[in-house]
Amino acid sequence: MHGEIPKKDSLVTPARTGKRRRYIVYVMVLLGIAGALYYVFGTSATQQRRMGRFGGNEGPVPVLVATASLADVPVYIEAVGTTRALNTVTVRPQVEGKLLSVAFKEGQDVKKGDVLARIDPTTYQAALDQAIAKRAQDQALLTNAQNDLARYEQLALTNAINRQQSDTQKSLVAQYTAQVQADQAAVQSAQATLAYTTITAPIDGRTGIRAVDEGNIVRSSDSTGIVTITQLKPISVLFNLPQQYLSQVNDAFAKGPLKVDAQRSDNDAVIDSGALTVVDNQVDASTGTVKLKADFPNANLQLWPGQFANIRLLIDMLKQVVVIPTGAVQRGPTGTFVYVVKDDSSVTIRPIVVQKQDETQTVVKSGVTPPERVITTGFARLTEGAKVAVSTGDGTAAPAPAPTEQRRRGQRGTGLPGERAPRSAAPTGVAPQQQ
Repeated sequence: MHGEIPKKDSLVTPARTGKRRRYIVYVMVLLGIAGALYYVFGTSATQQRRMGRFGGNEGPVPVLVATASLADVPVYIEAVGTTRALNTVTVRPQVEGKLLSVAFKEGQDVKKGDVLARIDPTTYQAALDQAIAKRAQDQALLTNAQNDLARYEQLALTNAINRQQSDTQKSLVAQYTAQVQADQAAVQSAQATLAYTTITAPIDGRTGIRAVDEGNIVRSSDSTGIVTITQLKPISVLFNLPQQYLSQVNDAFAKGPLKVDAQRSDNDAVIDSGALTVVDNQVDASTGTVKLKADFPNANLQLWPGQFANIRLLIDMLKQVVVIPTGAVQRGPTGTFVYVVKDDSSVTIRPIVVQKQDETQTVVKSGVTPPERVITTGFARLTEGAKVAVSTGDGTAAPAPAPTEQRRRGQRGTGLPGERAPRSAAPTGVAPQQQ
């Protein structure tokens, strides 16, 4: 048995087996390295191609722009006001009696002097007749006394009667004269009282809801009255402003009437335009505000007593200032700035000084000069010197016009790989609205 030749499988030694295992490990390591390299570099290249395809770092950034322009910009102070009738009158009876008739309809427009109601005049007419009769009686006595005085004075001249008798008759005439004057005052009082039985409108305005019906007994002490009349044309609006605006308002008010707009609360549409009439003579210490009053024509009855309205007071007009859309203004650690599009389709960051700003437009004191273009949309990937493509508003994009030398090179062609054909400039968007 010691002389037998070993089989082929038994010829595999432990050294050969270890070598094979190391070989397998090397192959697996190489495959792992190759996969990692493909994952890193292959995925990165794919992402770069995708970013270049959809406007990434390899292509221009799509943006919307607006052109800075010069405009006259009004300066407003806004507040919330309460509408109040210019005049309000509660019509009350001045005498007591039965309400015979009501001559108006609820909600009717009336003129000053129009008859509104009538009270039973019977007793007041009788009192007037009695006063007239008393005056006539005393007038007859006065006439008789005046005739006697004339005779006594003639007799006194001839010493036919005592002088004292003439003086006594003169006093009696004066007494009857005073009585007639008192009777005349009583007649006028009775006439006025009788006139109060016919109730008329004291002002022009609109009647409200009737507080009493025909047939009721009315008195001058009734607190509710018969009806309330409010004057709607013109109409007033009261509003408060913080005291820090007081100097600006007074300075502007001293130069002339100030325009006031009443606006709707839902869409800021102007309801009516009027003028400032009164600035209160003191500041409310509890709120730190001052009360103002403005009058409006209210020709179409857009304003109603008790209604709240947004008020816009015009105090100044900025002449020919630089305006841009408010959406273009950005804020950073160093202050406000805008992205300005240059002629070579690149972007530069420009610090600006804001003079006035609202929801739609911004007045730029310095930093932008018309007709420079500022970016209003598409800030996410913008950096200093980044290339942009200005959107035309229909979903397409076009770069800003290139310099003259680049345009000529694009027409001739340089033969360099990846060279792009020149494009025409696209519209730069809509300029900010002018007020």
